[in-house]
Amino acid sequence: MSKIIFLPNKILLSKQKICIMKIGETILDIALKNNINMQHACEKSCACSTCHCIIRQGYESLSEITEKENDVLDKAYGVEYYSRLACQAKILNLNITIKVEIPQTK
Repeated sequence: MSKIIFLPNKILLSKQKICIMKIGETILDIALKNNINMQHACEKSCACSTCHCIIRQGYESLSEITEKENDVLDKAYGVEYYSRLACQAKILNLNITIKVEIPQTK
């Protein structure tokens, strides 16, 4: 089974949540569909950084980061090498488990 695991978060998730994923879905769409209320102030238009997440496993199974997404990520708090905007990171491969951390904001 192809799955995405959202790691625990003090505010959004008290324990990890395992969700089914499909090719072409974004991490944000999967989260919202599974009652994980990730912030997304720009309504998925890649204009803010509120849906910032860190891919802890399976980064290579996602769409490539665009220059625009990279520019918007520069405004996010706690950016790491494997950071993405959940509204832009699309699932491209189902043969791997993806683990996502939703970082705490300041």
